[in-house]
Amino acid sequence: MPSFLRFDYRVYESILGVIFAIEEIHGDPKILPNVSLGFSIFDTCTTVSGALDGTVRLLTGQGLAVPNYLCHSLTSAAVIIGDAYSMTSIPMAKLLGLYRHPQISSSASVMALSDKKEFPSFLRTVPSDLYQSIGLAHLVLYFGWTWVGILVESSDYGQQGGQRVKEELIKAGACIAFFETIPLVYSEKKTQHISEMIKKSSANVIVIYAADLTIYPIMEENARNNVTGKVWLASDSWANSPMFSTKELMVTLQGTLAFMIRNGEMTGFKEFIHSLNPSNNPDDIFLKIFWELVFHCTLQFLKKNETSRTQMLETKGCTGDEKLVDTNLNFFALDDLRFTYNIYNAVYAIAQALHSMNACRHGEGPFSNNTCTTINTFKPWQLFHYLKNVYFVNKNAEKVYFDVDGNPPAIYGILNWQPSSSESFRYLQVGHFKSFAENDPELIIDVDSILWNKGYKQIPQSSCSNSCPAGYRKVPQPGQPICCFNCIICSSGEISNQTDSLDCLKCLSDEWSNERQDKCIKKQREFLSYEELLGDILAAVSTFMALSAISILAIFVKSHNTPVVKANNRELSYILLISLVLCFLCSLIFIGQPTDLTCMLRQVAFGIIFTLSVSCILAKTVVVVIAFNASNPNSNLRKYIGPGLPKTLVAVCTLAQVIICANWLIICPPFQHENTVALIGKIIIECNEGSPTAFWCMLSYIGLLATVSLVVAFLSRKLPDNFNEAKYITFSMLVFVTVWMSFIPAYLSTQGKYTVAVEVFAIVSSDAGLLVCIFTPKCFIILLRPETNTRDYFKSKGAFKN
Repeated sequence: MPSFLRFDYRVYESILGVIFAIEEIHGDPKILPNVSLGFSIFDTCTTVSGALDGTVRLLTGQGLAVPNYLCHSLTSAAVIIGDAYSMTSIPMAKLLGLYRHPQISSSASVMALSDKKEFPSFLRTVPSDLYQSIGLAHLVLYFGWTWVGILVESSDYGQQGGQRVKEELIKAGACIAFFETIPLVYSEKKTQHISEMIKKSSANVIVIYAADLTIYPIMEENARNNVTGKVWLASDSWANSPMFSTKELMVTLQGTLAFMIRNGEMTGFKEFIHSLNPSNNPDDIFLKIFWELVFHCTLQFLKKNETSRTQMLETKGCTGDEKLVDTNLNFFALDDLRFTYNIYNAVYAIAQALHSMNACRHGEGPFSNNTCTTINTFKPWQLFHYLKNVYFVNKNAEKVYFDVDGNPPAIYGILNWQPSSSESFRYLQVGHFKSFAENDPELIIDVDSILWNKGYKQIPQSSCSNSCPAGYRKVPQPGQPICCFNCIICSSGEISNQTDSLDCLKCLSDEWSNERQDKCIKKQREFLSYEELLGDILAAVSTFMALSAISILAIFVKSHNTPVVKANNRELSYILLISLVLCFLCSLIFIGQPTDLTCMLRQVAFGIIFTLSVSCILAKTVVVVIAFNASNPNSNLRKYIGPGLPKTLVAVCTLAQVIICANWLIICPPFQHENTVALIGKIIIECNEGSPTAFWCMLSYIGLLATVSLVVAFLSRKLPDNFNEAKYITFSMLVFVTVWMSFIPAYLSTQGKYTVAVEVFAIVSSDAGLLVCIFTPKCFIILLRPETNTRDYFKSKGAFKN
């Protein structure tokens, strides 16, 4: 194919950038005065053999490639600028490194070239792919994408860059859906496989580290397969390649985000191009081809050996008076100079190095014995010394220098592919990435200006699993990457207050999780209070029963001389009634928020007063039995008849309980306790009995007295006495024992305020049983049957009195 049919405008733009920079330097009296710079151009044809052949030719100084020979020292290249591709720059750098011959590339970005042991004389004005890879990873993480596919070409550029992106993403917690290599040699089967994999994958974000020629067949296949909705993250090798600006690829590639080396302004470069004319530059073969292609004509002053090209074009003749300024120059990116700008900086760096060499003073030089070298006699390694240490500020106020690895500052623009009216893409810069070291990246994105695939403005999502909301935690799916997980709600008492939590946090002991499991709230404090219905009812019943007992006591006091009151020892009746009043009132201590004082008082008061009541009943029962049996003239029990025995019995029985309670209070008294584990979401303010043994000893002693009273009363229930209380006591003690036997399982099976309510109910109901069963019949006689409350009636029934 003739050369003019494969003319690369971008390459020619780079050549013009070199010429423009050299002419600008020649016109600047501050740089290399009286020194002229020249250049030679060799086309590598993007092949390793072509790159090595051209390198040897430049080193030799003549048209023939003669390895290891420098035939004309004054005509050999001082510095080699190139090559554009990493795969050809690497063998060139290895060869030039043998001689420490300076090499500057404007676009070879592969990370391996930063190795100064292997490539000691290589420099570049484009950042290393290390920073591009870090930037691409940060771009992925910036948008919260965690499920990413990676495509790389099978070159050092693709493999090293893609692997670094993968490492950075995995280190940050993202996952790789697939990592696929694109062969440099086209394979239809491989292309179809990759396209199908992309279409079927749930990953909506694909990072592509490849050159435009490598990735183009994949994109064509994607377009045929109607692959849409994906976000393509492009490396700089195809970041703004014009070959993708076609109607067929518009739907597939719209919204692509691309990393591109920084652009820069070359003041006067557009005017320089407008001034080009083949008449003024008859030896510039590139300009001739360029001119004919721009104006679609044939130059009339061509040489005879170019007649075949003239015949092939079959176009009108060029006069040479055509004006480039009248064209739109859309074949040059003059408003977005990137690689040409890097070449421009490379030429200036060489000029600054030569200028520093030329300005060296003898005795202050950097070489042995502080010597200098001259611009006519220097060795390549001597120029390299100046070149690697160059530092200046260009006309755009940007600093130009090389770090220890021969790299410039890492500055990238982030481009967004947006469709234009001409059915092609426009590349809108929507952000930038800067990094002067691996650990200090700066990423700035104007999210609102990004147009995503299908024209969406909302940021697309790319995750293997939907995020777990607050209140849930992530559980990895077996056999899947860490980004593929299930969401499980936190257990009761635990929360997660952010999305995608790995673990749930346990609430403090006085806190509990809310319904959404995303916040700890204070537990509800629970105790049997007067403010709630249950507490009010129990308090009201206790008070009513206490008033009833007081009323009965008043009736008995008022009728204290009547036979029914005097029967069975009225003093014991008074004591029993008073103890019942106190029992009813002591149940009120159980209601309300417990304190250490009320905890000690409630059980001790209940135990002693209840023992007093049961002791009185036991004494009454014993008195009845003794009195009946003492009616026999020969009975030895007559000596026990009198007020001393019941009082002594009551005092002894009550004193035993007092001793039990006193030891309980001294050794291990009850205290207030906040129970945070018994009920979910609640703190039970309760009384800890201190010593469960003492508590059950107290209850057991009361139970023992009640059982003895029940047995004695049961045995004496049939005694022939009209006012015999044994049958009433028997029934009352049956109620008493039944209540407290029911109390034990109920007490042990309830929690919180209901435990207290059960005990209060047991106290009130058992006391009420005693009050009703023993005193109601007597009150009935006193109030409703007064005619029977006489001594005569009493004697007629054979009653007796104590």
